Amino acid sequence: MPPKRPRPSRIFLLTSNRHKLEEANAILKPYNLKLIQKPAKGIEIQSDSVEEVARVCAQNAYRVLRVPLIVEDSGLFVQALRGFPGVYSAAIYTQVGCEGILRLLAQERQRSARFVCALAYADRNGVRVFRGVVHGRISPRVYRGAGFGYDPIFIPMGYSKPFSALPDVKAKLSHRARAFESFGRFMANKAKTKNKPKKKKTR
Repeated sequence: MPPKRPRPSRIFLLTSNRHKLEEANAILKPYNLKLIQKPAKGIEIQSDSVEEVARVCAQNAYRVLRVPLIVEDSGLFVQALRGFPGVYSAAIYTQVGCEGILRLLAQERQRSARFVCALAYADRNGVRVFRGVVHGRISPRVYRGAGFGYDPIFIPMGYSKPFSALPDVKAKLSHRARAFESFGRFMANKAKTKNKPKKKKTR
């Protein structure tokens, strides 16, 4: 009878977005990690960097909760809009949606953009940030389908359709997939080092 697989390590993910939780858990499943959703309280961090926003929020949350946790912050940076909406992506999406971004780009031929994800993991050893980036361009129209947020208008480099039409591609290549994969590998190496038998001292 094969040995039972150990229960997944549980870590809090501070988010109010159920889609992020589902996406992250699918990525981390091979690493035997399970994220538990904990609604995030809105804390304003004045920074143009998603990495800094995630790091400070994770640091502040750990001081209160004292349990291993993750804060993830993502942004869509559009070149023709000088990086807008960037760190304000979530707020801008709530206000104007994908259609609002397309209106801003109506007269633009330059449609290059990138998605950036910053994952900040906090535990008793401090905060470590993992970054994921995917380059692409903004679609001329909204393409409804799978995914959420700006997925209906972001076409990853090397493809002709947006993430909303390419769920399998998104699962492997997205900014979030890359950041969480890096975190998963880090945790796997950490567990391997922890479980490695110590060498006996020779006299």
